[in-house]
Amino acid sequence: MRPALTDPVIEAAALSRIARPRLLDARDKEAFAAGHAEGAVSVPVARWVEAAKSSEASFADVDFWEREIAGLGLAQDPVAVVYDDGRMTEAARVWFILQHFGARAVVLNGGWPALNNGTTTPAGPGASGGAAFRARANAGAVGLVERTDLKAALVKSAIFDTRTAAEHAGKDLKKNPRGGHLPGARLLPHGDLLDNGFLKPADTLRALITAAGFRPGDHIVTHCDGGGRAALAALAAVRAGFEDVNVYYLSFADWAKDESCPIETPR
Repeated sequence: MRPALTDPVIEAAALSRIARPRLLDARDKEAFAAGHAEGAVSVPVARWVEAAKSSEASFADVDFWEREIAGLGLAQDPVAVVYDDGRMTEAARVWFILQHFGARAVVLNGGWPALNNGTTTPAGPGASGGAAFRARANAGAVGLVERTDLKAALVKSAIFDTRTAAEHAGKDLKKNPRGGHLPGARLLPHGDLLDNGFLKPADTLRALITAAGFRPGDHIVTHCDGGGRAALAALAAVRAGFEDVNVYYLSFADWAKDESCPIETPR
């Protein structure tokens, strides 16, 4: 049974409500070196992206992810607060992975720009504290969906395509061998979920997601092309109050390479 869903987003002004949070910086190494929150730890996002796609260190390799997450100084209990450069996609990616393996995590709304305004930086470093971190796959409130399972349950799933309209229509293939969208997928580009680098409020997100065709009780599966935007869409859906939210993390790039997976394109 999944944990209860709570708002996975925190505003910078509310950080003081978390006792000694572990701050995780999802920006690149150069940005981190140029300046970061006191006590923050740099997340090796590029390595995580490659590992998730790797047959050697995919999400099935729980030991790998346990080492990676524990290496950030996380223990079992303290809350991790993840921030990025304000795009929100990399912070959402890290949040999704952390919660998948049972870590407590939230995303800082607005990222580093919101944190670095001179008034909201935490007074001191966070602390790992508590028992050593132990990874458990599928331990989060948001589920992970793999290609084979999604293909088998496609008609029962409400597919949330958060790519651009051009990607959805098959006009922008990225580096994929095929273009278009999953059958029945509903388009809501990730940019529509944001307002100047901030994830929109819950009621606004609920209206947007409902207008895109999603209903309470839907088995929502988000996807993009490579994971980050899909994680952000899941973050938005949870914030909006949807309860059965899942991420097809490997996303359209994974789907398009398998010729047995159906794709639709506008006529």
